[in-house]
Amino acid sequence: MNQNQSHQAIAFLGTGSDVGKSIVVTAIGRIFKNLGYSVAPYKAQNMSNNSYVTLEGGEMGRAQVVQAEACGIEPHTDMNPVLLKPNTDIGAQVVLQGKVIGNALAADYFKDTSLIRQPAFQSLEQLKAAHDLIVIEGAGSCGEVNLRSRDFVNFETAHAADAPVILVADIDRGGVFAQLIGTLNVIPEADRKRIAGFIINKFRGDPSLFDDGIHYLEKETGLPVLGLIPYFRHIEIDPEDGLPLETVIDPPTGPLPGKINIACIRLPHISNFTDFNPLIRNDAVSFHYLSKPRKLEGYDALILPGTKNVRFDLQWLKDKGWAAPIADFQGHVLGICGGFQMLGKTVNDPHGVEGDAGNTSGFGLLDIETVLEKEKVLSRSQGHLADGTPIDGYEIHMGRTTLGPDASPLVSVESRNLESVNDTDGAVSNDWKVMGSYFHGLFDFPEFRNRFLQILNLDYETEDVQKARDFKESQYDLLAEHFEQYLDMEKLCAIAFDPI
Repeated sequence: MNQNQSHQAIAFLGTGSDVGKSIVVTAIGRIFKNLGYSVAPYKAQNMSNNSYVTLEGGEMGRAQVVQAEACGIEPHTDMNPVLLKPNTDIGAQVVLQGKVIGNALAADYFKDTSLIRQPAFQSLEQLKAAHDLIVIEGAGSCGEVNLRSRDFVNFETAHAADAPVILVADIDRGGVFAQLIGTLNVIPEADRKRIAGFIINKFRGDPSLFDDGIHYLEKETGLPVLGLIPYFRHIEIDPEDGLPLETVIDPPTGPLPGKINIACIRLPHISNFTDFNPLIRNDAVSFHYLSKPRKLEGYDALILPGTKNVRFDLQWLKDKGWAAPIADFQGHVLGICGGFQMLGKTVNDPHGVEGDAGNTSGFGLLDIETVLEKEKVLSRSQGHLADGTPIDGYEIHMGRTTLGPDASPLVSVESRNLESVNDTDGAVSNDWKVMGSYFHGLFDFPEFRNRFLQILNLDYETEDVQKARDFKESQYDLLAEHFEQYLDMEKLCAIAFDPI
């Protein structure tokens, strides 16, 4: 990289939600990283309960973590300075530059985003000063005219970064001409002038059949189609908010013979479902998300996942009829974060952190009690199980849990946020059938994944640790190769590094 080159940015804005912006930014970041550039992702505001903790102890959205990994750099909260974590149908916890600043109703939050916008753009400038190229992701549709005056995530970010804009459209859902031309027709002229081209995503079939479509778009708009990207199923990248393609929810049949069968209850406010993606993708495992109560015979393990509203989802489980199947289950039970709290005797929220103040009885499978406190714990944490199995993950929780005499700590914690500690995490019953932990990301690491599956089935053939660690990097390279094959890289590079 020529050190004299000025810092640049390029923005990928969508014609709608779920058109593939996140995956496009991931691919572009990896492509330019492989070309030798220092690249960083940026999304001014994300709305997701899938979050992560940085080495500095800040909270950010998982999508930008994936993008940072693809760029070959450590995630930082500057890459996602505003994170909204929905905890009700109309409200969310607001995280600014990695720290919680409070809860807000959607109507109140979007009345005035000016106080959020300034620090978000400060983060953008800090990234620009540190990297050759910033790859910006928009949010939802950049053509929502009713939100334009308050929207700082799409064109306002592009203007602040002086970045050319590539519109991303999804041809799989249909109406791609209306998506692109319609967006151009409804946005202000200043925004339209910033658009430098299109990427059409999720194409199925023979690309030559769309040649006429490309000619039409380029003739009507005067802008180039930079790529027609085929739909893919052979590359495994963690999604932003959706579940992996392999996910099975409420299957009509139950556990599968010859598999390690794991059930996970699909809570209304489930958070960090990416915790379980490595299990879903494991050929030895049959992983089912269950939302409707059923008998759990034949499952080897039941997981209660994290949740952004523990007491609400705990009451939902009881109201739906899950209490009896959970109490009767004879296999192993694992609770993660909020699910861990539910396994105890009580969850007390004296300050109304997640809703109305109050106390809710748990399932009583672990001798623990939890109190939700105002200050959130944010930590990258490491430790080990009693048998020496290394544990790595991250903690994001408001709860403080105390153990009674019939529970033992699950993890001996050795470090938090790179500082040595002598602490414990989680709890396990005396018979080791019920366990819980505040650690997210446990299954990302093959050491714990192997140990957990061996507990469920002694005949499980463990994964090669190094091979498992290399897998994610290989997927980013596959993604880059897939996009690079169908992108006009010469035009894209010219757009990224030439002034508008």
